[in-house]
Amino acid sequence: MPRIPDVIADHAKQQGDLLADIAHHNIAHAYLFSGPEGIGKTTVARWFAWRLLVEHLPPEQAMPVRQQMEKFINPDFLCLDDLWIEEVNEDWSVIGQSSNVPQQHRSKDTPSRTDTIGIDDLRAIAERLQATGDSPYMCCIIRGIERMQPTAATSFLKILEEPPSRVIFILTTDSPTTLLPTIVSRTRTLRFAPLKKEEMITLLDGRDDDDAGFALHIAQGAPGTLRRLLEDPDLLRASKQLHSQAKQFWQTTSLKDRMSWLMKATEKKQAIDDVLMHLGLTLKEYPDARKRSELVRAYSKLARELTTNAHKTLILERFALAVQEAA
Repeated sequence: MPRIPDVIADHAKQQGDLLADIAHHNIAHAYLFSGPEGIGKTTVARWFAWRLLVEHLPPEQAMPVRQQMEKFINPDFLCLDDLWIEEVNEDWSVIGQSSNVPQQHRSKDTPSRTDTIGIDDLRAIAERLQATGDSPYMCCIIRGIERMQPTAATSFLKILEEPPSRVIFILTTDSPTTLLPTIVSRTRTLRFAPLKKEEMITLLDGRDDDDAGFALHIAQGAPGTLRRLLEDPDLLRASKQLHSQAKQFWQTTSLKDRMSWLMKATEKKQAIDDVLMHLGLTLKEYPDARKRSELVRAYSKLARELTTNAHKTLILERFALAVQEAA
């Protein structure tokens, strides 16, 4: 279960702004936390929800409320984080560690193989928002609202236009430019930036081994990514392997090897972002500055085209050929 900390060492300005909203009774009906993946947006969202739910309570009752929220049994706390995805994430016990919005519909009527929030998910949220509770507020966290399908986004916009009584939405996004402007305009936006290296080093708890150094490099200022890498040996090992393969991609002279690795590494759609990240990080280490500028153009084009509905194999082939010509 995700722990809700008393104090968060990161993002002091954002926390100060949120506490000021509470102190001045200036709480928005919807907040949008925007920033890179792993930056700590969801951690701050849970912390803010807790502070809202205990605002009217005596100090001795704050801990029980937090424990209920961490177990997802508090009636005034709703969270949609991990989704049930057929053949990918079907373990309900795992999903229950981050979400308490009912998702049984995803496995019964319309099985989903994608990490998208559909209209049925919005209906499940809307139904839960009708529940009564003990707090003046009901907090609803939705992680990654860029995952909303168009019909779901339209439905959610209607909810924001006429927000339910006492409900506070706390939304997060890694891709604010992909959101409906009308949704963004109905939220109070807080932007989260990557932490400085010296701030990240304090999270290593004195570790200075190779694994810590690698995780620090890969995290790129995202404390959540750093913690996940250091706490999960399998994830760290897989990340090291992918990083090594990405470095070899730039170094090899074989077009066949480049294309073969690209196809295998991006076979699963959810792996594409990781492949792009490691390609980008290793490209920065390319020794020839003149050639690197050409490779950066090819890489940037690849990143743009992979966000479209164009044929993936064709995109990868063009990229591999462009790298072959420039390297």
